[in-house]
Amino acid sequence: MLPACLFLTDPARTPDPVSALPKLPRGSGIIYRHFGAKNRRQMALDLSEVASALRLRLLIAADPDLALEVGADGVHWPEARLGQARAWRNRFQLQTASAHSHRAILRASQLELDAVLVSSVFPSDSPSAGRPLGAPRFRRLVSASPLPVYGLGGVTAKNARQICAFAGLSGISGFT
Repeated sequence: MLPACLFLTDPARTPDPVSALPKLPRGSGIIYRHFGAKNRRQMALDLSEVASALRLRLLIAADPDLALEVGADGVHWPEARLGQARAWRNRFQLQTASAHSHRAILRASQLELDAVLVSSVFPSDSPSAGRPLGAPRFRRLVSASPLPVYGLGGVTAKNARQICAFAGLSGISGFT
């Protein structure tokens, strides 16, 4: 079962992601993006322990070995590393991917992933955010998607209603 929403970690914007977990809505998921941090193993273990206690789903970004080591529910793949997901099929309960186009969504579907995170929906302060799609264009991508879609990028309490009727919500600062 897919999480209702996904909280993504970011070393700069969420330096203590463990403290954010109790504040997440019931049924949420966490995507731990460690970006090669030296303390990634310990942080992943801490996240796994708290997520398990709170019955939250934990995915480790782009690091299936670490995901297996800490007993995570799955892996989240950046679009650029999507091809690696094939080797890990059926090893995890859940695999998601980032997607920035309809073509990337279709590729994730062909790899039999569970869902995609499409960004950037709204203007975002994230350094990696691209030009925002806007709700109408995002809605068209969702309606053409063979996979469940989460909106990412600039999603806030004020604009989430524009997309929550047809897509899941994901974010970083929107949860903190």
